[in-house]
Amino acid sequence: MAELPVGAGFGSLVHAVLEEAHVAARDLLAELRTHIEEQVIHWPVPDLDRDTLAEALVDVIDTPLGPLAPGTTLRDIGSHDRLCEMDFELPLGGGDAASDATDQARLGDLATLMRAHLPDDDPVLPFADVLDDPLLGDQALRGYLTGSVDVVLRVGGRHLVVDYKTNWLGPVDTPLTTGHYDADALREAMTHSSYPLQAILYGVVLHRFLRWRQPGYDPQEHFGGVLYLYLRGMAGERTPVIDGHPTGVFSWQPPIALVEAVSDLLDGRRPGTEGPR
Repeated sequence: MAELPVGAGFGSLVHAVLEEAHVAARDLLAELRTHIEEQVIHWPVPDLDRDTLAEALVDVIDTPLGPLAPGTTLRDIGSHDRLCEMDFELPLGGGDAASDATDQARLGDLATLMRAHLPDDDPVLPFADVLDDPLLGDQALRGYLTGSVDVVLRVGGRHLVVDYKTNWLGPVDTPLTTGHYDADALREAMTHSSYPLQAILYGVVLHRFLRWRQPGYDPQEHFGGVLYLYLRGMAGERTPVIDGHPTGVFSWQPPIALVEAVSDLLDGRRPGTEGPR
C-alpha cells in the first residue's frame, strides 16, 4: 500500500471494502475489485489505482495475525466467525442522571487503574502519563459513549476486537516499507494517536457483549484481546515476523481485571469502591 493515497476518505473506503468483501471468495482479487468499485462511489478518492488497492488488500487478508491468533489470517475467518461494525452505546456514570459532582468518576481515574493492573513493560501503559494532564484527565465520565467496533473475530472460541488503520507511519520523504511498522513503531503510533484509550474501551465493550451473549461466559476462555491492524505494514506471506509479531499487527491482551475495573469506572464507581461488574 506504499503508493496508495492517504487521508480519511481513503481510510473510510478501505474500511467499507473490508466490511463487505467475502474473504473466502474463490477469486478474492475479483471480489475485492467489485467492492472497491461499489464503495468508491460513496468514498471517492482522487487518483486511486483500484487494481493496486485490490492487490494490496489481498496481501492484508493473507497476513498472519500474530500471537493472539496463531497460524491464522483474515482469509481463514469466515463470515460466521466475524461480526462487522458492532455498534455500541454505554451510559457513563448513569448517563444523564443527577449525581454528586464532587465524587464523580473522571477520565484520569483510568490512569490509576492502568498503573495498578498493567506490568511495567506493557505497550499501552505509557498512555497513563497522558491521562495525568488535567485538560484530559479531569473530564467527568458522564453522558453516553457511542461508537462502532470495526470487527469482532472469533478464533478457536476466543473473541478479538479488531480495528483497521491506514496510517502512514514512515517519513514523508522516504519510501514506505514494512520496517516502518515494526513493534516499536506501532507502540509509538498507538500512544501518539490516543489509541490506547480506544483499545481499553473496545475491550470493555467486547467484555460486556460476551457477558450478555456468550453462554457460560468465562473471560479467561472467551476474551481474546485486541488487534490493531496497520494495513500498510501488512504484506501477506512476505510480512516480516519479528519475535513472533508480524509487522503491521499490534497485539494487546489486557488483563481481565483491568477490563472489569474500567467497566466499573464507566458505571461511575471510582477506584477503591466495590460493586458488581
